[in-house]
Amino acid sequence: MNFIQEYRTKLTTAERAVKVIQSGDWVDYNFTLAQPVALDKALAARKNELVNVKVRGGFSLRPLEIVNADHEREHFFYNSWHFSPYERNLSDRGLCNYIPMIYRNKPLFYRKSLEVDVAMFSVAPMDKHGYFNFSLTNSASRAICEKAKIIILEVNEKLPIALGGQENCIHISDIDYIVESSNPDLPVIQSAEATDTDRKIAKLIIKEINNASTIQLGVGGLPNAVGKMIAESDLKDLAIHTEMLVDAYLIMAKAGKITNRYKNVDKGKGAWAFCAGSQELYDWVDRNSGLASYPIDYTNDPNVMANIDNLVTINSCVEVDILGQVTAETSGSRQISGTGGQLDFLNGGYLSKEGKSFICFNSTFIDKKTGLMKSRIVVDLPTNAVVTDPRTQAHYFVTEWGMANLAGRSTWERAERIIEIAHPNFREELIKGAEKLGIWRRSNKIS
Repeated sequence: MNFIQEYRTKLTTAERAVKVIQSGDWVDYNFTLAQPVALDKALAARKNELVNVKVRGGFSLRPLEIVNADHEREHFFYNSWHFSPYERNLSDRGLCNYIPMIYRNKPLFYRKSLEVDVAMFSVAPMDKHGYFNFSLTNSASRAICEKAKIIILEVNEKLPIALGGQENCIHISDIDYIVESSNPDLPVIQSAEATDTDRKIAKLIIKEINNASTIQLGVGGLPNAVGKMIAESDLKDLAIHTEMLVDAYLIMAKAGKITNRYKNVDKGKGAWAFCAGSQELYDWVDRNSGLASYPIDYTNDPNVMANIDNLVTINSCVEVDILGQVTAETSGSRQISGTGGQLDFLNGGYLSKEGKSFICFNSTFIDKKTGLMKSRIVVDLPTNAVVTDPRTQAHYFVTEWGMANLAGRSTWERAERIIEIAHPNFREELIKGAEKLGIWRRSNKIS
């Protein structure tokens, strides 16, 4: 088979490719760094020809032209699997809807339930065997392609080659159209600087990590702070099993902490599903035989994690209540991010032999409207707040005031342990709340 010839027959312009999209279609933009640029612009230019084109995407790191072109949402209706700060802003303005999911289920949603008329997203250039690499976004890419009636690939030469793993590429025989983009630079995410409070929390967690542990870091400044502190620690022979590959792993690798040597699953390789961070991180991924790109229904499967000894999962949240319920994705009724894989890793870390799952957070925050300090530990979650992690799955909670192990604990034990790691200014108020709920023992004493 002459793959170069087949490539030429399927090569077209972005403007011609998007002509296949009809009013009422479901179009999939994929996730994060797989989202199209030239095709998005070309589709936006067809605004006056189309109505009710419904688009799925997620964790967008670039502004979307279809949204800029149609603030009334009559022509293009954008929906996101997980909000980036950009999509959070869109949602606040009524320009984006959230799609609830537990991340490991995303490929299954496509294969079992969803309609995809046109899938169009960015990939790395074709290799000599006719394969296009999904690069920095494996996640559910293959599942989307399997369900799509038409597949359009936008080639960006700046996307690195991510070795597998599984389902990390697609063959030219399975696609319909190819568009060569202008090879735009890849969006980057700057890691937030750790605060003194972050470092206090990170220090508590690092005491619980052993040599040869496998590390999962969630999205956010606090998990990244833990990763950076690991790089400065005496820990060694650590491994990677994560959904999101972030700069903290690169920092740990450069410090010689990552070897993947003692993993009993994917030995010698760090498993991940999508990547976002610095350009140096993207360069590290490129053809790195020590990394393995997997779909999200593998990396986030608690059954897979149960077979990984010493798995330590580290995630953050917005608020917790004294029953042990966690919201990591909403502030009241406002959607600010997404469920993502937090519950997946909370379950998986606990199932792992000698494994541990941490939810870490600063005990307080400053309310931007009032300027007052408020507690992230509350008696009741706000009305319409989404419970990301049910109380039945709570393991370790960590603040700068300490660590609470809640696994298997009664309601009064939970209340006691959670209030003990709250800021001292709010403990009496939380105790009164626990008394009203009938989950406080008068013999309890918190200093």
